[in-house]
Amino acid sequence: MIRNKWLWAALFVIPAVELFGFIYVAGFLGAPKTLLLMLASSVIGFLMMRFEGKKVLLDSRTHMQEGRVPGKTMLDGLCIFFGGLLLILPGFVTDIVGFSLVFPLTRPLYRVFLLKWIEKKMKNGTFTFYRR
Repeated sequence: MIRNKWLWAALFVIPAVELFGFIYVAGFLGAPKTLLLMLASSVIGFLMMRFEGKKVLLDSRTHMQEGRVPGKTMLDGLCIFFGGLLLILPGFVTDIVGFSLVFPLTRPLYRVFLLKWIEKKMKNGTFTFYRR
């Protein structure tokens, strides 16, 4: 039930913040330049996501061929995936968070929180993983 409250709050708060950000930036640059900036950030983010995603796939393949578990690399892949989703969404706030998820220097900050969240879910028994 708590998850549903957070989801509903996010569905209303995120678009409101993005609209405020768009209006704020458009006040400085004008609407056409703001739309162009938003489109350019999405394209650049998409290209970054592809480049970083390919690098993570190659790293995980190398780890698996060496017989090591690609744990850190898989968390990086999750960060890149969610960052890419945020970059596709129009808006400046989601683009900033998306870029920080995709960018290799800021990704370790998210990786720490993601690892703690996964450990907590596994200890509670609410995280299920499947093996083939």
